[in-house]
Amino acid sequence: MTTFVGDTAVLTGRSLRHVTRSPDTVITTALMPIALMLLFVYVFGGAIAHGSGSYVAYLVPGLLLIAIASGVSYTTFRLFLDMKGGIVERLRSLPIARSAVLWSHVLTSMVANLISVAVVLGVALLLGFRTGADIGAWLAVAGILALFTVALTWLAVIPGLSAKSADGANALAYPLIFLPFISSAFVPTATMPGPVRAFAEHQPVTSIVNAIRALYAQQPVGTDIWIALGWCAGILVAAYAVATALYRRKAG
Repeated sequence: MTTFVGDTAVLTGRSLRHVTRSPDTVITTALMPIALMLLFVYVFGGAIAHGSGSYVAYLVPGLLLIAIASGVSYTTFRLFLDMKGGIVERLRSLPIARSAVLWSHVLTSMVANLISVAVVLGVALLLGFRTGADIGAWLAVAGILALFTVALTWLAVIPGLSAKSADGANALAYPLIFLPFISSAFVPTATMPGPVRAFAEHQPVTSIVNAIRALYAQQPVGTDIWIALGWCAGILVAAYAVATALYRRKAG
């Protein structure tokens, strides 16, 4: 365990240095949800019926998930570069914990996404986002976002290990970013036609968005939070199992 922690810390420091030397990756990650926020608040917001409260408050949960989905795509790309550049093979020849290679990328994703989420929240506050949520609600939101980030990052590890080209590695971002658009992130699902509504109401983003929105609004979360946690935990377990098995095969 001591070896694993030490090795992971060293490799995480290496990955974080790559991020700090390319700050445009974090900026790009935050730029898309900020642009969407400005577009929907100032262009489409007046024509969308979303219930009571400000539309920016309605948008924030979904935009946070989009920021995270954008961020984890860089994990795929960084891991792909390590695999193709021979760094993983060099590390494998050293007496280090094998799992530290993957966990370093996961922890780097956590830090980078934390910064992106903070930037998006800061812009939302400038646009009028307000919440009376107490510290417990904020911690619950942070826990949901952290679990969602870890789950999505382990999912991003899979194409990072198996992609044959940089374009293939980057392709993961598109469905992850598109998924919030077919959910309750931008409009209530009740306004959608039958088949689309059925899909939107039974995919993970909707339950996560609804849980975060209720926590920010100091409203009962009902079963949404348990469904959200169940989705995140299920994705995490499945993605971790596939990613580690694939890594062992690649490193064998």
